[in-house]
Amino acid sequence: MRLFKTEGIIIKRRNYGEADRLLTVLTKNTGKIQVKATGIRKITSRRSPHVELLNHSVLGLYRGRSYPILTECETIDNFSPIKNSLEKIGHAFHLCELVDCLCPENQENTKVFFLLKNILINLSLDNPVSIREFEIELLIILGYLPAGRQGWNNPYAYSYDFDTNNFIENIIERKLKSRDIFAKLC
Repeated sequence: MRLFKTEGIIIKRRNYGEADRLLTVLTKNTGKIQVKATGIRKITSRRSPHVELLNHSVLGLYRGRSYPILTECETIDNFSPIKNSLEKIGHAFHLCELVDCLCPENQENTKVFFLLKNILINLSLDNPVSIREFEIELLIILGYLPAGRQGWNNPYAYSYDFDTNNFIENIIERKLKSRDIFAKLC
């Protein structure tokens, strides 16, 4: 079936051509995917508000030759309280960068989807959020740290001296952009 619908969170976007964008979407069913949104940068586009960064949307997609093509979309939650606070948006961009760097494409992982969705909901509701707990939980889900509760008992994984950002940077073999930007803001 060439047409399909999926629920996802927009974690990255970049301009593609004159009026298009390539979106990186963490979906509930297919994991992280790249989506081509044609004509989305035009002023008259009705779909552009639905595919902004951090939006949780239902996307209608058509399987194209190289990328799925966005045909329709509807916003479930745009997390506007996050977008109104510089500190919250810095944290949210950091979380999205982690998911983008660590998750492989086209591999279903509903745990990562719900982990990101729940922390964004808590961040937008002003509930206490631990970025460090998110980082460790993400590393456990993706298999970079020991699984289950045994992982929390591992002194290396749970130690307060354990720097998750350096560990992640060693995995992805580059510096995290959001870490440097957030350090300049605070």
